[in-house]
Amino acid sequence: MAEEITVKEIDEVVVRFSGDSGDGMQLAGNMFSNISATEGNDISTFPDYPADIRAPQGSLTGVSGFQVHIGSGKVYTPGDKCDVLVAMNPAALKTQYKFCKPQSVIIIDTDSFTKRDLEKAQFQLENPFSELGIKNEVVEASITTMCKECLKDSGLDNKSILRTKNMFALGLVCWLFQRDVKVGEKILREKFAKKPEIAEANVQVLYAGYQFGANTHASVSMSYRVPSKNQKAHGRYMDINGNKATSYGLIAAAEKAGLQLYLGSYPITPATDILHELAKHKSLGVKTVQCEDEIAGCASAVGAAFAGALAVTTTSGPGICLKSEAMNLAVITELPLVIVDVQRGGPSTGLPTKSEQTDLLQALYGRNGESPMPVIAASSPTDCFDAAFTACKIALEHMTPVVLLTDAYIANGSAAWKLPDLNEYPSINPPYVTPEMASYWTPFLRNYETGVRYWAKPGTEGFMHRIGGLEKSSETGAISTEPENHHLMTQLRAEKVAKIADTLPLLEVEGAEDADLLIVGFGGTYGHLHSAMDTLNANGKKAALAHFRFINPLPKNTEEVLRKYKKIVVAEQNMGQFAGYLRMKIEGLHLHQFNQVKGQPFVVQELVDAFTKIMEE
Repeated sequence: MAEEITVKEIDEVVVRFSGDSGDGMQLAGNMFSNISATEGNDISTFPDYPADIRAPQGSLTGVSGFQVHIGSGKVYTPGDKCDVLVAMNPAALKTQYKFCKPQSVIIIDTDSFTKRDLEKAQFQLENPFSELGIKNEVVEASITTMCKECLKDSGLDNKSILRTKNMFALGLVCWLFQRDVKVGEKILREKFAKKPEIAEANVQVLYAGYQFGANTHASVSMSYRVPSKNQKAHGRYMDINGNKATSYGLIAAAEKAGLQLYLGSYPITPATDILHELAKHKSLGVKTVQCEDEIAGCASAVGAAFAGALAVTTTSGPGICLKSEAMNLAVITELPLVIVDVQRGGPSTGLPTKSEQTDLLQALYGRNGESPMPVIAASSPTDCFDAAFTACKIALEHMTPVVLLTDAYIANGSAAWKLPDLNEYPSINPPYVTPEMASYWTPFLRNYETGVRYWAKPGTEGFMHRIGGLEKSSETGAISTEPENHHLMTQLRAEKVAKIADTLPLLEVEGAEDADLLIVGFGGTYGHLHSAMDTLNANGKKAALAHFRFINPLPKNTEEVLRKYKKIVVAEQNMGQFAGYLRMKIEGLHLHQFNQVKGQPFVVQELVDAFTKIMEE
């Protein structure tokens, strides 16, 4: 019997699974995340898959990665670098080793490190570890061989057997971190409930991987345990990614408003999963239409809004370019429409599977004419639910199209989410016409205080009207080309959006009250900026964070907050779009900038180094 191995208790760990696109690394990573969340750990994940999804097997361009950060307390990011790297082939090792900490453990499938495999990954030496200068602990396991041996009597073909390799690696990682492998078994049996033979094969291999670690100690000096020290609020939790949370937020808003949810969309990475998710919920009255192009998707949603539905269209940056005409139709008709923009690397096709924040100015101004729209930005995978709900509430109560910005990082990333009680969420009350208005109503009759026009759904007796893309008279609703009227209508639409600020929460600041540096950001960078702030404060620096969800209009106290600080740095994944916007809105504001456009999330240590330099200047 093997000697007992030391189990070390640690506060956090980062694991990165990597292999060919077909190796099931996303599934293995998701399952490890779910297993850890079940044990009460806080998690943050980052799926990092290539655009070249059908790249040749074993090639450098086809490597798929999944990184998960598990913590005993609050976790804000997927981590800068990993403590454990699973590399299923030489290409994965070569492209992913840069994400390893110096003392990390590397797990490899030795069966996939043949001379031919090394050549595919463009190694020059027969020893890839020597060539890369790797001195880490390496767990060498003949995973392919052991999977074949484990399933030799299963009746499965060779291809199906090889697909289980990811479960062997998962089982080994579960042993290394003292995870309950039975939770993994439960997930597999639920996932493959309609294919019991596949479920059984994967379960067998999962346990085989676990036992391999337990019986051999996997060539490592110790195993690890990450206890849960966070006392989570009582309730039911699930692991959820941003796209699914966005979908649920839209459904919840429709229920609160008592309206049918309609989605008109063209599939586009990385927003497609919202369409896929909503298509599953016909039982909740959700209607989805997969349109032939982006314009049709948005235009159909405008039609649904006119008909009285909660109308949504989903896309990414290149799709916004195409939707802009139909979006402007929603502006001039003053109809409620939610446009979800899951930002990706651009321009053009760019980096469709990577994450950026480069659509901000397009969301604010990327249309013809004066066409203001509210713009809000979700800050995390779980925040996508609340952000989507809020976007719908603003659209319906203020009769305006609203842009909801997420990004590929939070859309695909996941975290533990407490299922909400909808009774705790505010009501949604669209400004419908009342029977008493029939005698004096016109299509652009407005609420004096909010500037919002009243909504008469088609078919409402006594409220026959026509709206469209031509400018209308403010008084009669008839087509008008009068200069003064056009100026007035432009002004009224802008004032309506500006007045939304009266209903928004004030901007809050986290961190040191007497901070020497205020960090400013928006959207999906929240976790990294918060972690950078925490690190600075732990190092004896005084830093604070103001993170924006509401971008147009800005919270009413924005200028008051920003003028309090001597030094402000705006950090964003673009070349300074939000910083420029703030300078435009607040005269004479001096801002430092930290800008990266790499298609990857920020690295916390790089933020800390840059912010420290600014503070010491």
